[in-house]
Amino acid sequence: MAETRSAGRLIVDRETRPYLPPYLKLRHDAGRDRWVLLAPERILSPDQIAVAVLKLCDGKRTVEEIAAVLAKEYSAPVDVIQADVLDLLQGLADKGYIKG
Repeated sequence: MAETRSAGRLIVDRETRPYLPPYLKLRHDAGRDRWVLLAPERILSPDQIAVAVLKLCDGKRTVEEIAAVLAKEYSAPVDVIQADVLDLLQGLADKGYIKG
């Protein structure tokens, strides 16, 4: 998988195929009935939208394909969804939580 980088930073674009690195796990916490992102020495609590996006980040789908799936699922304009997905994933990539 090719990563688009600028000075060591992953730049997420429509063709990026995002995935969670092996040291991160998205899990459902049944006791608290919420999703958590388990990182070394951290537990993050993504919101419902972030969980929907992260579930689709398998390294096979592009950001464009992820946005299309979510636009269909939520009956929303694909360009709006894609912009939101790009913003979310870029923020996560900047923190090292997403690879591409």
